[in-house]
Amino acid sequence: MKKSLVAVIAALGACFMAVQGAEAKTLEDILKEKGVITEADYKEVTKVKPFDYKLGKGFTFTSQDEKFSLSVGGRMQFRYTFTDQDNAQDSSTFDAKRIRLIFQGYAYSKDLTYKLELDARQLASSTTSGGLLDAYLNYKLMDEVQILVGQTKAKFSRSYLISDGALMFVDRAPFVTKLVPGYDIGAIVHGDIAKGLIEYNLAASNGAGQTQASSDNDNMFSTRVVFNPFGVMSNDEPDLAISKKPLLSIGANYLYTKSSWSGTTTLTSDSKLGFAGQSQFKPSAASKNEFNNYGVDAEFKWMGVSIQAEGVFAQAENSLTNATTRSVGYYGQAGYMITPELGLALRYSVYDPDRNKGNDLQTEQIGAVSYYFSKHNLKLQGDVANLHTQTTTAKKDDMQYRIQAQIIF
Repeated sequence: MKKSLVAVIAALGACFMAVQGAEAKTLEDILKEKGVITEADYKEVTKVKPFDYKLGKGFTFTSQDEKFSLSVGGRMQFRYTFTDQDNAQDSSTFDAKRIRLIFQGYAYSKDLTYKLELDARQLASSTTSGGLLDAYLNYKLMDEVQILVGQTKAKFSRSYLISDGALMFVDRAPFVTKLVPGYDIGAIVHGDIAKGLIEYNLAASNGAGQTQASSDNDNMFSTRVVFNPFGVMSNDEPDLAISKKPLLSIGANYLYTKSSWSGTTTLTSDSKLGFAGQSQFKPSAASKNEFNNYGVDAEFKWMGVSIQAEGVFAQAENSLTNATTRSVGYYGQAGYMITPELGLALRYSVYDPDRNKGNDLQTEQIGAVSYYFSKHNLKLQGDVANLHTQTTTAKKDDMQYRIQAQIIF
């Protein structure tokens, strides 16, 4: 198994070395750097073109009157996972984890933007609605007030709102998808105050889950506020820019909703929240769960160092029995860019699915190494984790080894 793992790493590394340096400079950039053309000349020759390409954004088509623009791009992640399990057979899996196609641009005005993101891997399955991700319109009245309508991520949790293509690890902490709501359809009022000193989101949505319309009035309401005292921070985990000044971002979020019950054994497939299917939140027949969820987070970057921490608290109260279920998850992580291309990271996370029960704690200790050939647009990542799980009858420690290659175009 070790020989196979080394062979996979070597093959992926060779492929990436062959395409290193894909982000080439244009002729205009070279002429400007050498002083052959002035800043005014540079702006003139680089003004909007009917057809253009920008790495990470894709191919862009723009109308002659510049009232319409469409960019077509995508992202692919290919992952290998080997799990050395304590109490079960080891597993070895190759996976096309995410295959995304992204359409975005503006229409009629640069203030009216849109985005449509599809996952071909999910669309290939007829039993899931997870193939449709972002699908929305956004109108900017001013920087301080913007209105978004359609489907997008619920504005809750720093880790979840950072793209899975912009992480320091192969994936997020395990508890995030269990305690954080996913994509939902609704409306969001959001904006940046004082040039990004404060960011806010006020959202009302179906609360029915991804690509699901709601047939009742149990909507979801959520809010998120972020404070950036030293300036706006890039929305990714590593400090790829090797920030010359310290940057700090502090966030807090809250949501309220109800989850209906229409079955005898499990929650329906269009359950109210992404985490509502977790067994600890299962209400009794003909009842509802009333959710009040809270989260706080912070991120710091400076000179290649990136530190991030977050805590999420989920509480569900049964409408018939008044029984309350509480779950909590938190993580702390740190990364360092040894060079502008090579980064290391460590993370520790804890998940307690039911605070009323003992011997159910789940923890993760993980280390990662990443090589950024062209920032997040082209990178190779590997991580090794110890996954500790407690039950009332036993404890186990599974070792997990992952390698992931990503390209954004």
